[in-house]
Amino acid sequence: MPIRRDDRDRYVEVELRRGEEPLWLRCGACGELVFRRRLRENNYICPRCGAYFFLTAEERIAALVDEGTFQDLTLPLESKDPLSFSDRKPYADRLREAKETTGLKDAIVVGKGKISDHWVILAVMDFRFIGGSMGTVVGEQLAFAMERAAEERIPFVFVVASGGARVQEGVLSLLQMVKTVAARELLAEAGVPYIAVLTYPSTGGVMASIASLADVTLAEQGALIGFAGPRVIQQTTGEKLPPGFQRARYALEHGLVDGVVPREGLKEELVRVLDVLEGIPSGG
Repeated sequence: MPIRRDDRDRYVEVELRRGEEPLWLRCGACGELVFRRRLRENNYICPRCGAYFFLTAEERIAALVDEGTFQDLTLPLESKDPLSFSDRKPYADRLREAKETTGLKDAIVVGKGKISDHWVILAVMDFRFIGGSMGTVVGEQLAFAMERAAEERIPFVFVVASGGARVQEGVLSLLQMVKTVAARELLAEAGVPYIAVLTYPSTGGVMASIASLADVTLAEQGALIGFAGPRVIQQTTGEKLPPGFQRARYALEHGLVDGVVPREGLKEELVRVLDVLEGIPSGG
């Protein structure tokens, strides 16, 4: 699941991290060896070439939420193997390996925190966990997060990093599209704002359902946004795709997102959006 940078893609190839974190990371775009602390201070952007490193859920939360305010609300749920599914390896083995690699129960973290003094309910996906795929646990966590936001009447922020529905759970994973869309209606009924942040990648069943229903949708610069991948679309239609197809800038030009924001400005942009949604005057 690593991704290489091209002339439109700011994300770089990095190895999934296991066990203790290395002190140095090599940029997959320019080859620069970067001290981890320096990389963290620079929002995990290569200081030499400007390429983006993938962020874990923990790193994303640290970048967006005011220090010391995050409260982890993730439900203690774990995915099962209802179909006894096996491809190159059994699904049960994939789940075990993903848990060991990430330290997470599944592909999402839910919590409450402040973004520059705005309380929000936050749901952040982690692409390391089976490609950020949405199975029954991810769907339940998202529904819970939206219900909690509606109850507390505070904005819901969803950071997307997903390849889509989790095929190993069959139709049960597809039903999560319905579940999350229904939960989103609770936000609308309560008059609670919903902000989606699309990162690389935001695709498949997640993008075809809950990720596309926000009141305000921001895309991180370089994000891949769409349902099926460009190669699948091109093979299916037999047509050559336009330059930049499914990239963040293309999505903005075609009205799919409301703004494209560089990583270093994402928190500031979220604050501006929250100010507007909560009726706070500019500079207030």
